[in-house]
Amino acid sequence: MKKQIVLVGLTAAVFVAVAQAQQAAPPAPQTPVPYVLTMGDMMNTLVQPRHAKLGLAGHAGNWRLAAYALAEIREAFAGIVKAQPKFHGYPVADLADAALKQPLAAVDDAIKAEDPKKFAAAYARLTQGCNACHASLDHPFVVIKVPDASAFPNQEFNARP
Repeated sequence: MKKQIVLVGLTAAVFVAVAQAQQAAPPAPQTPVPYVLTMGDMMNTLVQPRHAKLGLAGHAGNWRLAAYALAEIREAFAGIVKAQPKFHGYPVADLADAALKQPLAAVDDAIKAEDPKKFAAAYARLTQGCNACHASLDHPFVVIKVPDASAFPNQEFNARP
């Protein structure tokens, strides 16, 4: 009986010591999990602001800024294609080309010609291409439009010498 009491006492002491050690030990650091941008993240942060800036720069006749914004849109899509080659089973590169290749070329031509009317028409086609792509991917509720006001109050869109 004495052996059992000693054994029970030792077992209890071990459990108490283990419990105290677990409480005193700092939690093990967790390995950070990298955040993977979703298609919505990329469209909202990379493409949509550039689309707006392109429209505002073209409307203001700031052709250098418009050319820059157009190049930024193209770069954004190139990055998106690499980051997420497929979306809902469709190849993103093919979707972007089908919806945007011709409108982007028309915008580029209008910028090079510094033609406000040609730019407005080409930009409207680009915007329609965005919406056509959204609709084909079952996102018709995401409607992009020609900006009617600057969403960037901290940037000047009028050309400066």
